Amino acid sequence: MVRTKRVYAPPEPGDGIRVLVDRLWPRGLSKGDAAVDLWLKEVAPSAELRTWFGHDPERWPDFQTRYRDELTAPERTAALDRLRALARERDGLTLLFGAREERYNHAVLLGTLLDG
Repeated sequence: MVRTKRVYAPPEPGDGIRVLVDRLWPRGLSKGDAAVDLWLKEVAPSAELRTWFGHDPERWPDFQTRYRDELTAPERTAALDRLRALARERDGLTLLFGAREERYNHAVLLGTLLDG
């Protein structure tokens, strides 16, 4: 099972491997405090898409379509395949994100794609 969690939340034993899936490092958080096992920027939405979306729930359906389209780029499919392999091989996978919005963000969509 793939979990999603804010990177600012403390690590828990059940997290398994913790993968940051944001393009930018979270503000005010040291690498030690984040307890990130892997930073996989390549699966993050483009800066343009992220800015356009702005975690607006009304844009969520369009964001999902556009983000899925972005994930078909070769450099992104390789990173997505890596996440799929980690989800299969490891006992637990947690996708970490920095956004305050915990429901409408790309990590949630990634988790759904990996679990499906």
